[in-house]
Amino acid sequence: MKQPFDIDPVSAAPATDPLKADGASFGKLADLAARAAEETSRLTNLEPILRIPVTVQVLLGSATMPVADLMKLGRGAVIPLDHRVGEPVEVVVNGRIVARGAVVVVEDENSRFGVSLTEIVGGAAGDSDA
Repeated sequence: MKQPFDIDPVSAAPATDPLKADGASFGKLADLAARAAEETSRLTNLEPILRIPVTVQVLLGSATMPVADLMKLGRGAVIPLDHRVGEPVEVVVNGRIVARGAVVVVEDENSRFGVSLTEIVGGAAGDSDA
């Protein structure tokens, strides 16, 4: 009597030899290889584009004030911004918000700030510009 997990070697054998492929399988494989080669070519053609420098800005906040108040500002004046301490700052590239993060002091040099990214903003067509 057979056990529930016993396999009959005759019925379990594949109908065709897996090492013998038909011409259609090779055709599909050749098409996939050609597409992969095209993609690789496109990626290598991107190399010059990937070297283009862009300006990255970090928005700490903004303020709106009348020109009269702006004219009254002097050394030591403080302009309150719309962002609060602890809120994420926005990282902008070419006028588009691409990420958000927290301001940090760069460990190598205590006199410089950096941004620790906490969120990458998706690039949907409906995104608003900064």
